[in-house]
Amino acid sequence: MCGIFGCILKSGNAAPIIHKALKRLEYRGYDSVGEATIYEGKLLVKKDKGKIDEVHAAHNLDDLPGRIGLGHTRWATHGGPSETNAHPHGDCETQVMVVHNGIIENFLELKNELEEMGHVFKSKTDTEVISHIVEEELKEGCSLADAVRNAVEKLDGSYAIAVISNKEPDKIVCARKESPLVIGVANDAVYCASDIPAFLPLTNTAVIVEDGELVVLDDKGYEVRKISDRILVSREPTIIDWSPEMAEKQGYPHYMLKEIHEQPLCLRNTLRLQEQYLDLMTTFLDRAGEVFLVACGTSYHACLAASYIFSKLAMLATHPIIASEFVEQHGRAINIDSVLLAVSQSGETADTLEAVQCARERAATVLGLTNVIGSTLTRVARAYVCQQSRPEIGVAATKTFTSQLSVLSQLALRLAKKRGKVSHVEIEQLEEKLQQIPDIVERLLEAQEGQIKKLARKYRDKKCFFFLGRGISSSSALEGRLKLLEIAYAPAIAFPAGESKHGPISLIEPGFPVIFVCPRDGTHKTIRSNIMEMKARGASIIAVIEEGDEAIKGMADDYVEIPKGLPEVLSPIPYVIPLQLFAYYMATERGCDPDQPRNLAKSVTVK
Repeated sequence: MCGIFGCILKSGNAAPIIHKALKRLEYRGYDSVGEATIYEGKLLVKKDKGKIDEVHAAHNLDDLPGRIGLGHTRWATHGGPSETNAHPHGDCETQVMVVHNGIIENFLELKNELEEMGHVFKSKTDTEVISHIVEEELKEGCSLADAVRNAVEKLDGSYAIAVISNKEPDKIVCARKESPLVIGVANDAVYCASDIPAFLPLTNTAVIVEDGELVVLDDKGYEVRKISDRILVSREPTIIDWSPEMAEKQGYPHYMLKEIHEQPLCLRNTLRLQEQYLDLMTTFLDRAGEVFLVACGTSYHACLAASYIFSKLAMLATHPIIASEFVEQHGRAINIDSVLLAVSQSGETADTLEAVQCARERAATVLGLTNVIGSTLTRVARAYVCQQSRPEIGVAATKTFTSQLSVLSQLALRLAKKRGKVSHVEIEQLEEKLQQIPDIVERLLEAQEGQIKKLARKYRDKKCFFFLGRGISSSSALEGRLKLLEIAYAPAIAFPAGESKHGPISLIEPGFPVIFVCPRDGTHKTIRSNIMEMKARGASIIAVIEEGDEAIKGMADDYVEIPKGLPEVLSPIPYVIPLQLFAYYMATERGCDPDQPRNLAKSVTVK
């Protein structure tokens, strides 16, 4: 997730302050960095790809003069990491500089309009359109605040932006929709930032900016107004008593829990992908003689769920394959008619890249789904999409799974529409439900987290767990089991529930915990039979069920309810959330650090 920082000092140079603040935002993850200041009526900029220390060594970020400035650490979503694509971004006349965190959905349409008006774009980012729109508004005689307000009203998507201009060199104008933005207030300065840690050593007095608000910073302090009607907002500052470590995690005790709670925003961002990229991927999938979904770990579980979705919606048989097995199992069988869709959060997973290389050598088409633009996977894939979940710091992937599933579901829906395999009415219903998923996940987190904490406390001393699901829910069971293994070190077994009687059931004894993932879908009747089999042998049943499922409630010892009305093919996204939380709270109950599980690394770049 991009990091923003801006400051107006009453005296002294802003650049060294910005540099240190950006260092405090490094935990958010980034691929490039930049600063801009105003001095003697001119905008001055230094930026490049690379880590802050590397860019500082090459360009000396501290020697920009001026007491007002902006800084940015970028995580690429549009355009790979490069000096040109690094923020801040300017307009044609270098009179405006913008830093931005978020995704502008309609940037291509806006860019085309601006180019027709004579604007020249330097970067491949979505952000640069903001600079040029502000430039146009200033030409019309608007104040900087009104120019920014008019600009953001044209934007679809999410944003936290900060803007400076030599037209009004004593101000920073900020605006927010969905992406985080906070103001810091001190006697000798005022600050804006993506996160409180950026300014916490400078002041512990903060003002939280809400969605749909615009803020003007100047030497007098700050003014907050509603974007929609310009009504002045009165909001008293809050005193922050977090430690710097707590501030990095926005008050959460661990990154993993923070990232679990970020999933509603990440899911909203996945729904803002550019249609032409999804259409291109869909075209390749439609032409394929055979499709392999290749990944490792959590990404493999997303592929397993996606194989059900592609089959049920687009009537496309796909082969979910663990990447480390691909070359041996399928390497010699693939050919020019094969399509390999490689799924990797980092885009650098060694086993996945080996499978990709094998496919390329045999003239197969390689597609990519990753979280890191500029990674090896994005460079070697014929086409790729970004899962838009931003950096994930916790080693155990959480928002990766749900974001990847959202993107894969969109691809399956587009392919189904292209092939005419599902009625328009059903497609529209599924698309509508997919749009509702972020809100459903948000409500689920609010409603069920306390219950899941109690379950973890109740079952923390159990030695082993079963996770069972049927159909597409078997992927959720596998992912829940992986999370528990990874961070709570609890031995766990996951199977499609129909396989439980073919061996695993021999382990059942009184009190043995069995977690069932059981949405109310076509497998509901049969999974009830599996629950009864386990219950008859003394198992303790924990069920993740649809709200109001009285039949399973009556059989379960404990249950967690998911909002009703979800289509089967979309159920893994919300149904995995309780399993993530259960793993997290099991880890903390057992005294384990969820962020640093032993023997594991975030990206497995060795075979």
